Amino acid sequence: MEFLVIAIKTLFFYFFIVLAYRIMGKREVGQLGIIDLIVSILIAEMVAISIENFDKSILYAIVPVSVLIFLEIALAFLTLKSKKIRSFFNGRPSLIIKNGKINFSEMSKLRYSIDDLLLQLRQNSIKSIEEIEYAFLETNGKLSIFPYNFLKLKSDFPMPIIVNGFIQKDTLKNINKTKLWLLKKLFDKNIGLKDVFYAFYKGKTLYIISKN
Repeated sequence: MEFLVIAIKTLFFYFFIVLAYRIMGKREVGQLGIIDLIVSILIAEMVAISIENFDKSILYAIVPVSVLIFLEIALAFLTLKSKKIRSFFNGRPSLIIKNGKINFSEMSKLRYSIDDLLLQLRQNSIKSIEEIEYAFLETNGKLSIFPYNFLKLKSDFPMPIIVNGFIQKDTLKNINKTKLWLLKKLFDKNIGLKDVFYAFYKGKTLYIISKN
């Protein structure tokens, strides 16, 4: 009888967790942020405890898992609306290599060692740092690499300068521009900051995608 209860609970939680992840809109495991990973671990732990304690009601697992699902959805909504909340919970990508030069101060800030960098370069079949023009350490720990072109000519990376109406101050700093410069560019195009869905800077040109 005990084994039957465990089997039924296992089947129930299998479909329950599938539904939960459908509701939360989960991505691939490699793309999970810190909050996503914490929620996934907690859900797995609660379900495992419920299955082991077969004499306890499944409500002891359903209630906390449902709270986590609600919390995840609420945080996802808030991070869409607020850049500060998004940065706090999800972090932001860090420019590790720019124009072939390593940003040691940023690496030190992230406690990201040269050994970590070389390991991820090898995993991406990169033999030498000299092959890299730009490299970003993403919020999920993955290194996004942009090698030099065939002739090793310098190029401008299309860096996001406005995302969903919020100015990316790090990008302004990297391209040596000011907020006043950006606002003037928007004024010249008769576009308000809050009307910009996405804008990036490349080749001394500001490209804008509006919300309308």
